[in-house]
Amino acid sequence: MNASPASQPVAVLLSGRGSNLGKLIERSRDPAQGYQVALVLSDNPDAPGLTLARDLGIAHRALAAGRTTDRAAYDLRLAAALDECAPSLVVLAGFMRILSAEFIDRYAGRILNIHPSLLPAYPGLHTHRRALAAGDRVHGATVHFVTAELDGGPRIVQARVPVLPDDDEPTLAARVLAREHEIYPLAVSWYAHGRLRCRGDRAWLDGVALEGPVAYDAPAAARSD
Repeated sequence: MNASPASQPVAVLLSGRGSNLGKLIERSRDPAQGYQVALVLSDNPDAPGLTLARDLGIAHRALAAGRTTDRAAYDLRLAAALDECAPSLVVLAGFMRILSAEFIDRYAGRILNIHPSLLPAYPGLHTHRRALAAGDRVHGATVHFVTAELDGGPRIVQARVPVLPDDDEPTLAARVLAREHEIYPLAVSWYAHGRLRCRGDRAWLDGVALEGPVAYDAPAAARSD
């Protein structure tokens, strides 16, 4: 896949299946999106996302981390691999390692993550289980800039979904994932076009500091709720 001259190179870090990776690549095929997935890296040599990248002709590499691997040492290897493609943006798509402060500083304002909750609610793991246990009627996903605070960086865009009376973790997770597939490429495209930036502890969109995340309303044709 050849990027157009205007496309911004994006690197994706993942540990698993690469569901969001697939959608990012799919959307990038439209030149109007302004970005191209240039590299996929994984800490898991068996990650299905690496196979997906291979099948779609995207440069990819596994950087396995043993149980005793020092985090800072691993992150130096990761940064060296990233810098070979000089990405404009680093996108986390189910990357299960906690990044060191040094790594985050190196790419400050250039790392995005998507989290399956309406942050600041439910940072960390098992978000769908926690939302169900709390009796929430609304759940969703958030794209945010990555900082040293786990899932605590400036929020960019959120998509909400209803929690239905008969939901369990898998059904709720599937409904949230469908929205992830819409808002993540959107945020990446905003960044690629220079519309989205991180300054200080705020996300800025079109030159305006966001007081809170943009509320995403799915196009009617994409709604499944």
